[in-house]
Amino acid sequence: MAFRDAGFFRRWLTAAAGSFDAEADRLTELDSAIGDADHGSNMRRGMLAVAAALEKEPPGAPGAVLLLSGRTLVSTVGGASGPLYGTLLRRAGKALGDAERVDDAAVAEALAAGVDAVAQLAGAVAGDKTMLDALRPAVEALPDYAAARGAAARGAEATVGLRARKGRASYLGERSVGHMDPGAASSALLFDALARAAADE
Repeated sequence: MAFRDAGFFRRWLTAAAGSFDAEADRLTELDSAIGDADHGSNMRRGMLAVAAALEKEPPGAPGAVLLLSGRTLVSTVGGASGPLYGTLLRRAGKALGDAERVDDAAVAEALAAGVDAVAQLAGAVAGDKTMLDALRPAVEALPDYAAARGAAARGAEATVGLRARKGRASYLGERSVGHMDPGAASSALLFDALARAAADE
């Protein structure tokens, strides 16, 4: 089993920032159908801020990378996305502690803890048409990063047929069916970047 250092986590989140920058318009289009049309711009701003923070003062431990990234998202992303993604990364970073290198099993456990914290904060479960529909199957497929990427993508796609039970989209009732959840779509981007970072090791 591979061991991952801080550089791996910096590459992951920097790659994710590039994906959010490239996909911001698509995420905003998804959000315009069932939300308030700012998810793409918010996440682009937040993830680019993360990449800048990691470049300015690169943390030396995996957990520190995630903690800094989570704090940056909370402070730069508006709406619910900042606290939710910030919670995901900060809880995972806390789980990894101060270790300078962590194995893939530890990464899987840490991200699962982060997803549990997101579920608690959001008061949501898989099937509610939220980011958890991509996050939960993704962490269950870890430590196989490619499998996690596929699970997240399928989970996001599956939200098209779901009725939203949480968040702004829930106000639409049946009209939320037929649209992909933007949070699930962005979660799939996050795990795609993770798989690419692992493949490059």
